[in-house]
Amino acid sequence: MKIELSRAGKRFNREWIFRKADIEFSSGSSYAITGPNGSGKSTLLQSLGCMLQLSEGTINFKKDDTTVSLEEAYQHISFCAPYLDVIEELTLIEFLEFHYRFKAILPNIDIKHTIRIVGLEAAAQKQIRYYSSGMKQRVKLAQAIFSDTDIVLLDEPCSNLDAKGIDLYHSLIDEYCQNRLVIVCSNDIVEYGFCKEKLAITDFKSF
Repeated sequence: MKIELSRAGKRFNREWIFRKADIEFSSGSSYAITGPNGSGKSTLLQSLGCMLQLSEGTINFKKDDTTVSLEEAYQHISFCAPYLDVIEELTLIEFLEFHYRFKAILPNIDIKHTIRIVGLEAAAQKQIRYYSSGMKQRVKLAQAIFSDTDIVLLDEPCSNLDAKGIDLYHSLIDEYCQNRLVIVCSNDIVEYGFCKEKLAITDFKSF
């Protein structure tokens, strides 16, 4: 899977967040998007995930040299970020069952296996609203990484995680993301240290 940005830019009102971005991202590689707080890293990541529409330029998705329409691109993308909500009235089992109605789960993985891997077996029947912030972040990682998608977008993926949670994050990346397109938005090398390529959002602010 490939994402191609061509002369891409995004602005809010009169302020350009990034502009004239020509970037290609390919499966089997991992990329870090870095930059100061408030510089627009998350905006770029959300634009790559089609959560935000570009203000100028184009974004194209290709799978096996076949163009994927923007309307269908979401089927190939999973997204994890601390600002994305989970359905807190549901138990973990109910939430994952609901989620995987829209995104298929990875082959040879089931919900019970997923819950065990992220260490939430004891809380599987508990409503998510009673989870700690770290437990909720594990849920978000699970629904993103165990979705059968070509592209995994991660915005500050270790937010609220303790040392064991960070170790879990790295093990999930190592075991389940090697052949996928992974893009991490972060300033913390603990989160993006495995990435093969590093992009600075400030490189796309010279207008």
